[in-house]
This record gives sequence, structure tokens and C-alpha cells, in this order.
Amino acid sequence: MTRSPRVDSACSFFPKATASLHRPARLAQAVIAFGLGLALSAGSASAQTKGSADHIKAVTSAVDSASIKSNTATSNDWPTIGLDYGETRFSKLNQINTDNVKKLGLVWSYSLDSSRGVEATPVVVDGIMYQTASWSVVHAIDARTGKKIWSFDPGVDREKGYKGCCDVVNRGVAVYKGKVFVAAYDGRLIALDAATGAKVWEKDTLIDHDHSYTITGAPRAFNGKVVIGQGGAEYGARGYVTAYDTETGNQAWRWFTVPGDPSKPFEDASMEAAAKTWDPAGKYWLNGGGGTPWDTMTYDPDLNLVFIGTGNGSPWNRNVRSPSGGDNLYLASLVALNADTGQYVWHYQETPGDHWDYTSTQPMILADITIDGAPRKVILHAPKNGFFFVIDRTNGKFISAKNFVDVNWATGYDANGRPIEVPAARGDAPYDSIPGPFGAHNWHPMSYNPQTGLVYLPAQGVPLNLTPEKSVVQNAATPGKFGGTTGWNVGFVLNGEPPKAPAFGRLLAWDPVKQKEAWRAEYVAPWNGGTLTTAGNLVFQGTADGRFIAYNATSGEKLWETPTGTGVVAAASTYMVDGTQYVSVAVGWGGVFGISQRVTELQSPGTVYTFAVDGKAPLPNFVKYQTEGLLAGVKYDPKDVPDGTAIYVAACATCHGVPGVDKGGNVRNLGYVSPETITNLKDFVFKGPFRDQGMPDFSGKLTEADVVKIQAFIQGTADAIRPK
Repeated sequence: MTRSPRVDSACSFFPKATASLHRPARLAQAVIAFGLGLALSAGSASAQTKGSADHIKAVTSAVDSASIKSNTATSNDWPTIGLDYGETRFSKLNQINTDNVKKLGLVWSYSLDSSRGVEATPVVVDGIMYQTASWSVVHAIDARTGKKIWSFDPGVDREKGYKGCCDVVNRGVAVYKGKVFVAAYDGRLIALDAATGAKVWEKDTLIDHDHSYTITGAPRAFNGKVVIGQGGAEYGARGYVTAYDTETGNQAWRWFTVPGDPSKPFEDASMEAAAKTWDPAGKYWLNGGGGTPWDTMTYDPDLNLVFIGTGNGSPWNRNVRSPSGGDNLYLASLVALNADTGQYVWHYQETPGDHWDYTSTQPMILADITIDGAPRKVILHAPKNGFFFVIDRTNGKFISAKNFVDVNWATGYDANGRPIEVPAARGDAPYDSIPGPFGAHNWHPMSYNPQTGLVYLPAQGVPLNLTPEKSVVQNAATPGKFGGTTGWNVGFVLNGEPPKAPAFGRLLAWDPVKQKEAWRAEYVAPWNGGTLTTAGNLVFQGTADGRFIAYNATSGEKLWETPTGTGVVAAASTYMVDGTQYVSVAVGWGGVFGISQRVTELQSPGTVYTFAVDGKAPLPNFVKYQTEGLLAGVKYDPKDVPDGTAIYVAACATCHGVPGVDKGGNVRNLGYVSPETITNLKDFVFKGPFRDQGMPDFSGKLTEADVVKIQAFIQGTADAIRPK
């Protein structure tokens, strides 16, 4: 296939060239020279083989802030993770539309060779696709053929998978001036040659290696800088975001999200102001404070502001973290920073004094909308806490907030933008937090269609009961402390009492002006994929039960679907190649919910699917989920079950769930493995064979006597739930 050369980027320089020419003769010479140069470059482009190293170098070298901004006029490419700097995920392409979407068919599929979660949206520049899989592996794919161009494995130590709360995932790359930037799970930021995959530079972004920092988010590149944040608040990390020079990797600026040790100098005035909102009696700096900005970042080139969403408190329980209360800035906030310097400009705190793991790291959208008859530059945001926010992005002022799911921690927000809290939500008694720490909306991207005026939001409910702990010892491997053996510090007993709230998953079409739901699609479970919307009046979303669906964006009518062979959590992208519109989605079940839970009997490997009208390629073979049936026959002493329960909660539950009760996700449930596996459990727990797949080595963390008690809990639980 051939394609006419693109001249839009070259033509954009024409006014600048002629502006400096003051004589007619020089103007004529410039026009002739420009035309000759354009003809030569067009001839050279035509000679390039699409997908060749020369072609890739040419098209990716042209990607910069100006080209990303200009691409919004056509949406021909998908050059950055959310399509544009506003993260709207709204494509102006309409070749695929409500009339012909039923004719969508597979064009090609590509295996990512991964068995863990896949969360990244495909980035595509003139038919060259960049997609990340689990363990931060990058794949460059020819979107014209579905063939691999190159792949890059950063070599993350698989035994260190336990250092992250929420699966060994990665949410994508940034492409900028011939480089592909990927943030590795272990905290490195890496620049790759976009044409060859060769490493150009690498930087360790971590301020220390004593805390379990990880990176799962996508970098954002603009104006010669690439920006990244970290995760790790559950592990006692202190949050920060850093900008690096795209050419050299040198640090340009860094901004911390929460204050550090007050006995040391504050990094800047914003940290000094924040420290006044924390109680030093809690020695929050020993527990890191949290606030890690592990996902959302957007950029407004007109305001020259970077917007970040900050994370939860560390530990979650504010009564432990900051005993006398306080807002604990800048947890659970939207924060604006000067893009050149990283200097604090403004903030809006969505959950003051976060107590429930209500991060504000969920993807935000920058939009220009009309409110009360006046145009407003706003941020649209639906964080974990269950409220949909509209915030003025020029100054951080509150405009409106309305709950998009049922909530029980607040009744609403007052005119000043502060929540009206329900006192029992911070009490000492066990409490069904609604929404729970999984969030009413998590990292799964939402999209905004200016033609319908609606935001398409993956909403959910995952029940969780929280019982406050009176104190927290940092990194103590206390039996019964959820994830304690692998470093969790939350300050709550989780599900000490069974939660009563129902689980659900749904797609909401939300009107941000009216602050009300326009339509919804109900699903069988939580943890459904991100959304894409287009000028073809369509919304695309994958589901937890293994489908990829297209809806009418106005009415919500389902127009098309296809099976995917596994649950879908990522969002799709769409783009033009040689005159044809394609839709691509990367599937692979996972994430913090998908580690231990699932709602499909299929477990196919991570795969990229690419569709177009009249596509005829067959779907790949799907793989049935492996299960040995409910565990039976392992000998144990019933007296060991109580102790085994507490040890299991601290060491195993974060990944394996409850034996026999949960079904298992991308990690097997130990109630459905062979009796030989559980009988020989110590051989898996200590320097076991699955370390290269992310299984921790518990040498020095557990004893053989502990393992015997874990065996008793696993088999005892299976026996307890076995039908009589």
C-alpha cells in the first residue's frame, strides 16, 4: 500500500519563513526554494518503505508539542496516550460510524506474549504502533500488517513484582522527536530510538530504594520535557513528580506532593504550606505520607500548566497518619504546576484528609464548555470518591460536584467545594466504605465527546469493609495485617466483617454541565475497560467478561460487539492509515482487581486486536482458564487454621484472593490448584519456580511452620465451602 506524502507540517513553516523576507525578489526566491525543497522531500518520502527504519525515523521525529496539538484538527494519528494533551480520547474520524460499525471485522491480531495485566492504549504515528505489555515491555508494531518491528524488555527483576500494589502493569509510552519513552516498573525512565528500539538513555527516577516505589503510568512529553510520577503509597512512599530533558535525560524539575520531615528544610513554599495541614504527632514522614501521582497528568499549552492528580494517604487511616486531623495537603488533589519550572500554581483538594484510599489519580479531561451561558476552561474529573467534578483549570476554583454512584461518606459538596461528610465514615467501628478503595472509578480512562456533550465513564462498585487500626508499625509483617508481609501499610483491617454493599460495573454517559446521567450500560461485574469516543457518534469499550463493544454515543444503543478471549481493562485508540480508519485495543485481564478475580472462563494471552470495516481475519484461538477443581485431600491439623488465616492474609491474599471463594484472576486461586501443589507448598514459597513470573521469595519472611499453617487454612477453607 502507498500513501501520499504528508505536507501539513512542512506548510506550517511557510508563514514563518516569509515573515522575515522584506523584498519581493527575496520572497520569490524563498517561494521557489521552498517549493523545490518540498518536491524533493515528497520524492524522498515516496521512496521510503512504510514501516522501514527511515520511514519510522522521519514520522516520529516530526512528533512534538506543535504536531500533537495540530493533529487534533484531523485525529489522523493517535500520537499521545490520550490522543491529545487534553486527554479527551475524542477522535474526529467518522469513516466508522453508526451506519457501518456493524460491519467491523478483525484485520489482524498481535500477541504481546504476556499473562499479566495489559492497561495501555496503543499510540500510533503514520501506521507505526507502540504498545506496552506487563513488566513494562514495549512493542513496536506495523499497523499496516500487524507484524512486529521491534520489542524492548527493560529487564525488570520479576522477583520484585510484590513491590507494587496493583499488578505488574504499564499504561503506555510517550513518543517525542524520534524517541519512545517508557517508565519501567522498577522506577527507571528509559528513552528508546523509535525506529530501532535501541536504548538512548536511562534514568533512575527514585529518591530512595528503601521504600517500594514502582511506576505503572505513562510518561507525558511536551516542550522538550518528559514527566513521570511514581506509585507506592500503600508501602510508605512519599509522592513526587519529575520532569526530564527529552534529549539528555537530565532532570529539569521535581515537585513533591506531600511534605517531608519537618526537621529538615522545606523544598519550597508549597511544602511549607502543606506541612501546616498535617499533625507531626503522627510522624507521617516515617510512613512517607503518600500522595503518589501514579497515573494522570495533562498539559495545557495555552496556559503552560501541567495538571497532576495526587494519590492516597500513607497509611490510609488518617487517625493514625495525622491524629489531630487536618486536610493533609496535597493528598487526593488536582494540582497545577508551571510546565517550565515545576513550581506550584494552584490546587483543589477533592478529598480533604483522605481516609479511604480515595486517590485523585484517575484520568482527567481538559475541556472548554459553556456553563450558565459563559465559556469555561475546565477540568472534568471522576476520582475514586464517587463524585464527578468540574473545576476551572485557569485557577483551580470549584464549579460543581455530583455523585455518579451511590456514596455513604459524604452527602455532597458545599458552595466552597468542601465535602459534607458523614461522621460515621471516620468512626472507630467497622464501616462499609462506599465507594470502597477500589474506587467508583479507577485508572480506566474516560472520554469526552464535544458533539454529544457527554463523558463516557467506566463506573463500578467493589464492596470492602474497613475496620480502623489504632496504630501502625511501618512495614511490620504482622499476621492479619493485609499485605503486611510484602510491605502494605493501610491502617485498616480489610473485610474483618463481611461487606453488605452490592458489586456492580457499568458504563455511564454523564452530562458534566447538568451533572446528571444521560444513559448507562450495565455489566456483570466491575473492572471494565476504558472508553474511546468518535465523531462517528460511537463509544467503544471492552468489558470484564471478554467483549469489545460499540455503542451509539447519543442513545447508548449497543451496535456491535466481538469476543476478546479475556477480560479487557485498557482503552482503545483509532487512527487513519492509507485512507482507512482502524480501531485497535490491547486486551489482557489484570490490575489490582484482576489479579485475583475474574468473570470469564477464558485466559488468553495479552493481545492487540485491530478492526476495520469489512475486516475478514479470523480471531485467534482462545485459551480456557486452567483450574484443577476445588482442592481436596491435603492433610492438615484444624487447630492450625486460625493462625494460618492471619498469616495468609498478610502474605498471600493480595494476589491469590480467598481460597475457593474467589475464582482467581491472572494469578491462580490456591483453592483450585492440584493437591500436590499445596502439599509441597514450601517448594513454591521458598526460592520457588515461579519467581520469574512475579512470585516473591518468602525466605526470611515466613518459616516452614508458617507454611504448614497456611496449608491448613487453604484446605480448611476449601473444605468449609464444599457443597455437602
